[in-house]
Amino acid sequence: MPLNGLTNLPALFAAVTAPEKLLSLSPVDLLIIVLYFAMVLGIGWYLKRFTKTGEDFFLAGRDMSAWIAGLSFVAANLGSLELMGWAASAYQYGILATHWYWIGAIPAMLFLGIVMMPFYYISKTHSVPGYLQLRFGESARGLSAICFAIMTILMSGINMYSMALVMKIILGWDIHFSIWISSLTVAVYVVLGGLLSAIFNEVLQFFLIWLGALLIPIIGLTETGGWDGMVHRIAHRFPAQDFTHLWAGLGSFTSNPMGIQWTGIVFGLGFVISFGYWTTDFLVVQRVLAAKDLRSAKMAPIIGSFFKMALPLIVILPGLLGLAVLPEHLVGESQAGPGVHTYNEVLPLMLARYCGPGLLGLGITALIAGFMSGMAGNVSAFATVWTYDIYRAFIRKGASDKHYVDMGRWCTILGVLVSIGTAYLVMQFLSIMDYVQALFSIFIAPLFGTVILGMLWKRATPAAGFWGLLAGTLSSIGMFLWVEFDPSALRYIALSPHAKDMAENMYRALWSWIICVIVTVVVSLMTRPKPETELAGLVYGATEIPSEGHLPLYQRPIFLAGIVLVIFVILNVIFW
Repeated sequence: MPLNGLTNLPALFAAVTAPEKLLSLSPVDLLIIVLYFAMVLGIGWYLKRFTKTGEDFFLAGRDMSAWIAGLSFVAANLGSLELMGWAASAYQYGILATHWYWIGAIPAMLFLGIVMMPFYYISKTHSVPGYLQLRFGESARGLSAICFAIMTILMSGINMYSMALVMKIILGWDIHFSIWISSLTVAVYVVLGGLLSAIFNEVLQFFLIWLGALLIPIIGLTETGGWDGMVHRIAHRFPAQDFTHLWAGLGSFTSNPMGIQWTGIVFGLGFVISFGYWTTDFLVVQRVLAAKDLRSAKMAPIIGSFFKMALPLIVILPGLLGLAVLPEHLVGESQAGPGVHTYNEVLPLMLARYCGPGLLGLGITALIAGFMSGMAGNVSAFATVWTYDIYRAFIRKGASDKHYVDMGRWCTILGVLVSIGTAYLVMQFLSIMDYVQALFSIFIAPLFGTVILGMLWKRATPAAGFWGLLAGTLSSIGMFLWVEFDPSALRYIALSPHAKDMAENMYRALWSWIICVIVTVVVSLMTRPKPETELAGLVYGATEIPSEGHLPLYQRPIFLAGIVLVIFVILNVIFW
């Protein structure tokens, strides 16, 4: 991840915009895409009539069923970033990328539903920074809101870059046309219907993504002769690397393509990054907060976890199939040259390989839907955090509800425009997901330390919440810059000089979380905590959680969470 990539942006941008058309859309393909755009705009226009108040615009009126909230919860994390980025990572790191869907998601989603949702929901907060304000005060809320706003804008740029890359590789479309048409469509339907429009479109996009993205694994496995045939081809083409085992190669740093050891996966990803993202990233938590009651809010992430376990079929498998069937060897973005394809292009290349007229339109629509789903998730979350946790808290207090709804609509447009500029930053990283995990290790890992201590430890004080979060965030930034300017520091951050970018991100997240927790505990012991009467609804031991004993066992969230956990263990054993 060289910093000097920033100094050569014009050349990099020219490389991305250079026409390299693989296929042309037939009239049928164009019709499918046009109908999709018309459909999402129509949904936004229809739902505008239901978004009159701030509660409607920012939290969809808190009236979503568990299934709608659960599907939206997963769909908000299923943008073109996911489709493009994890296909690229699967080509780069093999089946190890699946860890981000299983150990890197499932335990955290269950923990959110069973343990943390009661506090988010009972406190009636509009956002995760809003919870921190109730628990620790304005300083912690302000710091977390600013960090989240920055991260959200940077993440939006990734979706734009992904969309432009798809259109460049497959269709030779101009990058400006691709970005502006798709981005303005998202801006329009989110401005019209707020979170309600975003959620309904995300559910529609979820099914469209599956319908279109399934084409590659089905046709690809047919070509390779099934899973065993694919594994044999990969082993024959890359005999020096094990690309097809989840855990077998994690005994040392040198026996797997990622250059990581199992401690980095289990603790860095499975605990800090995963729990940090799924329990404190407001982009996904916002969808669950829109549920109609506490039981629905607890069920939503559990329902979502069933679908999350199946997603490697459409996001990881295309990258593995690329290892098996693509004639050329792909490289990192910073190593690309004329006529050389990169990791980030593996999904478009596979789509071009397998899809003809009609099927191509469906596949492109799936990727556009993914882009819009990810973009809508970012801008709706950004609008809520900016309006409630920055603008209302620090700039203009006491305005009318209508004023804040109008502000939410305007900052949605502003967020889209600013996000376009951040697409440039993606180009200096070897793959999209290296960039994303770097952001998570800086902004999400320390936040998880602050939130989890705030929920589980009554002794945590307001001063400790702020200083712990600040120390964790600054330490992560410091470690990132240390390795950038002195690559030999990798042996200290990632515990090995052989670690790759993704491994460094996992360990940096772990260290920043530990620093956040240590500082929070030390400052808490040196300062005065809030009285227990002020912690009701915010902390375990000071909050009465409604009992579910009257429900049949099969309807209780804890029972369904247990089923998910059993399936999760079985999958990890099968692909060991």
